[in-house]
Amino acid sequence: MNAPTTYAAARAASLTDPAAFWAAQAGQIAWFEEPPQPVLSQDEGTGFYRWFRGGRLNTSFLCLDYHVQNGRAEQTALIYDSPVTQTVRRYTYQQLLDLTARFAGGLRELGVAYGDRVILYMPNLPEAVVAMLACARLGAVHSVVFGGFAPHELAVRIDDARPRVIICASAGLEFDRVIPYKPLVDDAIGKAQHKPEHVVVLQRSFCLAELNPSHSAASERAPRDVDYQQLLQAAPVEAVPVEATDPLYILYTSGTTGKPKGVVRDNGGHAVALKYSMSAIYGVEPGETFFAGSDIGWAVGHSYIVYGPLLHGCTTVLFEGKPVRTPDAGTFWRLIHDHNVRVTFTAPTAIRAIKKEDPEGLLSRQYDLSCLCYLFLAGERCDPATYEWAGQLLGVPVIDHWWQTESGWPMLATMVGLSDMPPPRAGSAGHPVPGYDVQILDEAGLPVPAGTTGLVAVKLPLPPGCLPTLWQDDARFQSSYLDTFPGYYFTGDGGYQDAEGYFYIMGRVDDVINVAGHRLSTGEIEELLAAHPAVAECAVLGIACALRGQRPVGLVVLKDGQQMEEEQLEKELISLIREQIGAVACFRQAAVVKRLPKTRSGKILRKTLRQLADGEEFVLPSTIDDPAILEEIQLVLEARCLGQAFENRLSS
Repeated sequence: MNAPTTYAAARAASLTDPAAFWAAQAGQIAWFEEPPQPVLSQDEGTGFYRWFRGGRLNTSFLCLDYHVQNGRAEQTALIYDSPVTQTVRRYTYQQLLDLTARFAGGLRELGVAYGDRVILYMPNLPEAVVAMLACARLGAVHSVVFGGFAPHELAVRIDDARPRVIICASAGLEFDRVIPYKPLVDDAIGKAQHKPEHVVVLQRSFCLAELNPSHSAASERAPRDVDYQQLLQAAPVEAVPVEATDPLYILYTSGTTGKPKGVVRDNGGHAVALKYSMSAIYGVEPGETFFAGSDIGWAVGHSYIVYGPLLHGCTTVLFEGKPVRTPDAGTFWRLIHDHNVRVTFTAPTAIRAIKKEDPEGLLSRQYDLSCLCYLFLAGERCDPATYEWAGQLLGVPVIDHWWQTESGWPMLATMVGLSDMPPPRAGSAGHPVPGYDVQILDEAGLPVPAGTTGLVAVKLPLPPGCLPTLWQDDARFQSSYLDTFPGYYFTGDGGYQDAEGYFYIMGRVDDVINVAGHRLSTGEIEELLAAHPAVAECAVLGIACALRGQRPVGLVVLKDGQQMEEEQLEKELISLIREQIGAVACFRQAAVVKRLPKTRSGKILRKTLRQLADGEEFVLPSTIDDPAILEEIQLVLEARCLGQAFENRLSS
């Protein structure tokens, strides 16, 4: 079956006979043992869908060995560009393979084997990419934890994944500070019930970590702490064939209960989907350069810094730094110029930050950007003003598209690799990617008319690459995603489809907020605020933020008799969230209120509070116990200039 080259044909084929459509795409990758027919099946007991059962492959082999064996050994695979350390390093496919095979050998000597878990706690470094690929080479399951998370959050993930080894850098570096990582890892291990056998430490010259020479209780193979470079002295190992349905990695995303959900990505579906997406969605060809301005701790970093470009035979740019202040708001434009980037993918937050510091885009004029063909945006909805600004500045199509950690690759997009695709439109995430039957439903699970806002769901089966379940928690996978609308995956987002078929995603409908691409649980933040001895109860709102999409603001009710100064309380609450969750939460404001609006059954009206803060119109809930409470809170929000509505009023 030849792959359809038009969007209409590809989408129709993927929905009419998904097994046949994806079987054809599976032919684009090299299998050790090709999957039998049918390529789509369901697990006994749970009924969860699985792709390519019976197929055997290795993702590290597909990213490295395959290209070395087929003429790309001397092509640049990875460009590491770090303005914070003023370093640029290039690795060919052969060099990256050699490093990965030897590091995998070192991990094997530490006891890491097929099915074991390994946690990575590292910045955007080539050594982190090598570690991810080395885990995949062994059939081990990696879980990358974003380096900004606090020890408590890391400890939760250690106890859930139960890794044999943790791999960390000695420190991270930002333009104005050094962040030692090893003490945070040691603190997390101390808090966790599960104790990894080894910690592999990449020493960075500007901040050397102290290594623990003692042996762990579980292993006498080596000291508990091992230098990263020591593992590179091992003999190289070949790629281990794994089942297509075996997990490649676990990536944790916030849940509404405060306990993170371990999204599982399998090997077979992941490789097929990402390989397809590179040409069909992003329009890049093998040998061209792709730059995703993200972090390897995010789904974007997994899919489009590491795996997608390497599966496709591209050159990928790994950037250590920020879009601004490293050294300035022109750093992305320099990257595009220096490395001949064809496609760039980043978050609207990054473009807004650049626009804030260089509103006229003057820094872009220092560079020849004629190599750039497309700018893709995702992570949170891109506002039309930012969309138009970027398009006018760069003179290329700006494409806002939508996906989730759970999906692993885009669900809605303007697919530049297919013909007859409707053009991108400001405010819209585009049209459904082949394989995704995206629908807007009402609360009863029925489709709503065009232009009507509803709940975004995807009819089952999901295409390859999406999560098959959660790590060791089938019941939570069922309740979180499948129970709301039987026969559908519920995304947790709200949105609408217009009369011309364009989809608009308006944001989360639960209490998970999106702060500059980080999905954070307001319930978890509330739990921490409520632990303060002066706080009786609280509510955390994800209010609109021009830079980060959303940011959390706390409303707290003091315990009776508390005379604590509000300024001091706010400082302590900010410090508490920074310690327990990390700076990524961007929690910087808390206000004391006399009481919180609730329904008669005692449920806090968080949505109403957020609408009030954002200046949105809302219908007063009929179940509210005392409408006057909202007036009191509005006065507090206005006095403190908390919320987009009051910020706008002040600026005008």
